[in-house]
Amino acid sequence: MTEKRCVGCGVLLQDENVLQEGYTTSLENDICQRCFRMKNYGEYQVVTKSNEEYLNILKSVGETKDLVLYVTDLLNLEKNLEQIRSIIPNKMLLVLNKKDVLPKSVKEDKLKKYLEDKNIFFEEIIVISANKNYNIDYLLKRIKFYQTSKNVYVVGHTNAGKSSLINKLIKNYSDKKCDLTMSPLPSTTLNLVKIELNDYLTLIDTPGLVEAGSILNHIDEKLLKKISPTKEIKPRTYQLRKNQSIIIEDFIRIDYVEGEKNSFTLFISNDLKVKRLLNLINNNECKDLNKITYNVKYDEDLVINGLGFVKIVNKGVIDVYIDKDVETFMRKSLI
Repeated sequence: MTEKRCVGCGVLLQDENVLQEGYTTSLENDICQRCFRMKNYGEYQVVTKSNEEYLNILKSVGETKDLVLYVTDLLNLEKNLEQIRSIIPNKMLLVLNKKDVLPKSVKEDKLKKYLEDKNIFFEEIIVISANKNYNIDYLLKRIKFYQTSKNVYVVGHTNAGKSSLINKLIKNYSDKKCDLTMSPLPSTTLNLVKIELNDYLTLIDTPGLVEAGSILNHIDEKLLKKISPTKEIKPRTYQLRKNQSIIIEDFIRIDYVEGEKNSFTLFISNDLKVKRLLNLINNNECKDLNKITYNVKYDEDLVINGLGFVKIVNKGVIDVYIDKDVETFMRKSLI
């Protein structure tokens, strides 16, 4: 029998072991049980695979001459954007997705300039919103312009919106009825998924590189839905003095321990609860978490992988209390 892959996540279908990936009740189905339950019931099932497997897939893309779309999430830009570029030498468009969750006041040109200043070569940087259908027509025009063959690969990290973008392209420009499985969980796409959009364009979705330090890997399903914004973020600004603090839900605490009065603006989901502590003395809330100290320069962002970022205007010293496995870092302000 010919091998058959799930049209939702790309995994090889099998009907023998319900505990293994790719299980389906019948090989006549086009979708695995995991994708079926995610699409129809919103039930998320984590599949843990190593980045080494995904890196090997990306290296095989680099052996072709095909155009590549590198999709990234504007709210959660990777610290190491150059990683995928260094693996894949092909012509590549950098696609900045989820413009709809950033405030409308944020200008496209500023976002593009920020990425251009990193001196990582891309044929072009394009800002889109797959969710709101923003700039998708323009993206398709540029795909046609840069194409080297019928095949175009779509790469990126988990939860960047690769599958959402492909589904939007299918809906807009194809009469195909299939769609890729989407969820806020890491590792939704498990292998290559080919979608023939039309006679001149076949999109090939690839598994997203897993961000081991993403907060999405360390929270429950209920909080997962709150963390992933589905509409425009309303930034929340707090003016803090020395020895004051911000606590996000019960998993992040930011103490302002040294410096003049400072402005902290949170670019995170509107659904997350935030409170300010006016006096750190004798308040040990969240202090059982791992502590990281940062010396903040002028106009820097504290990035919490998978959550968003905090824009800090003035220099100072902060202590961040967070799960030891969640990555945080400082960068020049995006906005």
